[in-house]
Amino acid sequence: MLAARFYDKGDIRLEDVDVPVPKAPDEVLVEVAWCGICGTDLHEYLVGPIVTPVTPHPLTGVTLPQTLGHEFSARVVEAGPEVTGVRAGDRVAVMPAIVCGRCAYCRRGLGHLCVRFACTGLSAETGGLAQYAVLKDYQVAKLPDGVSDVEGAVVEPASVAAYGVDRAGVHGGDVVLVTGAGPIGVLSALYANAIGAATVVIAEPNPNRAALARGLDVGPVLDPAAEGFADAIAELTDGIGVDIVAECSGSTPGLATALTSVRRRGSIVQTGLHTRPATLDAMALSEKDVTLVGSWCYLITDWPRIIRLIASGKYPVARAVTARIPLPDVVTKGFDVLVDPRGDQLKVLASPASVA
Repeated sequence: MLAARFYDKGDIRLEDVDVPVPKAPDEVLVEVAWCGICGTDLHEYLVGPIVTPVTPHPLTGVTLPQTLGHEFSARVVEAGPEVTGVRAGDRVAVMPAIVCGRCAYCRRGLGHLCVRFACTGLSAETGGLAQYAVLKDYQVAKLPDGVSDVEGAVVEPASVAAYGVDRAGVHGGDVVLVTGAGPIGVLSALYANAIGAATVVIAEPNPNRAALARGLDVGPVLDPAAEGFADAIAELTDGIGVDIVAECSGSTPGLATALTSVRRRGSIVQTGLHTRPATLDAMALSEKDVTLVGSWCYLITDWPRIIRLIASGKYPVARAVTARIPLPDVVTKGFDVLVDPRGDQLKVLASPASVA
């Protein structure tokens, strides 16, 4: 089968590899429908290896090269005898986290904080940027007829966005600011709107991404670097400031915008991942009595809920998808386009379906 394999910085190879075989009775073999390229994948491509293991991973035992891809939908080809939730022919969305189930965090129901956390497509034997993958039964969630394979491939980043917004504690009627209109920022805005925010404001300085964000039609899209940004926030909030900020840019300017825009005793969730240390006006954090919380991945049990919300039509995650390409073009029309600062794509999905 064809697979996109990461070897080192700037080195992703399209290779013919063996079709994976389930090795345990609780595993499933799936045929990939669509797989998204994540910001984590892009970081690996630009400056990696980062989370892809160069020594045997403590849980999975794998090392590079790694078949990439952890945001994907698929069809079940074979289900082991201990698999009860799905059967051959079912369409599924994949929850890529692999957890030990035994550490203190797993026992507290916080598998996303597992001390030996691994991930399909980053630190496992298989990944979604290939024709087939092998998964544990807890990693697959059945898709109803009303949810497409494209939407199924966006459940993973949609869950990242939802967990961040939930961590901030958004309530119906809140004014929410999202800093950064990348894929997670866009999905955070859509989720905040879905769960009842009165107003969702998106702050994005990149004109291409700002234009894409305006197409979501969830609320105002403002340039945080523009002179009138603070006045616009004041006008939208009667001079108080926003209730909640989902900081999705992963940048010091984005965090600064969050802190200056949030109201006293408001909340900021750091959803975007910082690749270098950030600076913060800690005095302002104290003076405004602001709650600043982190957000890592998602609850690994959340897939059915997110899928139901998508199926209801209230969480239109497919709006974040701006391109669909065949798997053989994943480097030239996927990775290379997304790492280009002048690029105009947001979420690119690749499919191996066209590969013979």
